[in-house]
Amino acid sequence: MSSFHEILFPLDIALRSAGGPERKTEIVTFGSGREQRNARWAHSRRRYDAGYGVKTFEALQQVVAFFEERRGQLYGFRWRDRLDNSSAEGSAAVTPLDQAIGTGDGMQPLFQLVKTYGGTFAPYARPIAKPVPGSVRVAVGGVEMTVSAGFIFDTTTGVVTFQPGHIPPPGAAVTAGFLFDVPVRFDTDYLEVDLSAFNAGAIPKIPLVEIKP
Repeated sequence: MSSFHEILFPLDIALRSAGGPERKTEIVTFGSGREQRNARWAHSRRRYDAGYGVKTFEALQQVVAFFEERRGQLYGFRWRDRLDNSSAEGSAAVTPLDQAIGTGDGMQPLFQLVKTYGGTFAPYARPIAKPVPGSVRVAVGGVEMTVSAGFIFDTTTGVVTFQPGHIPPPGAAVTAGFLFDVPVRFDTDYLEVDLSAFNAGAIPKIPLVEIKP
């Protein structure tokens, strides 16, 4: 991913923000009243407003400095989504069995981290490109592998690479557990802050949008 800074947006501000996933659906309504719905995007795209997390003048200054260093929309960065930042369900601890990321064939050493949502009707597999360093756990056939000796992982792409001699054999389930961030950028080149309104309790608007790998 070009023009990306591997830095996390101030966590104390991010944890009090607002936002969530966005889909792009095309709906055609016929004369009979029936509809045809088509998904324009294969993957959802998350949007956030960091302004809700800015509660002090110092926090506002921190965001302005972060915005300037990113040159507005030019450079992406990491964002911690409090609602969805773990491979585990709910508040459970991460385990190496959390998510299925592939099946071994005896030759393929590379596996992309993914998180799957749902499972009954149309499960959605979301590629995870920004795992948190030190958080990735991997198992093959239900047996946890050792980091470095058995596999390595790239925190900038979310790709797990098995070392020679440890490539998953044919039919072996490859699973992983991890914490992750969302790659985002500012969705504006202009931060408008009314200090008089801010002192009165108004919330500045600081829009962010997910960058697709």
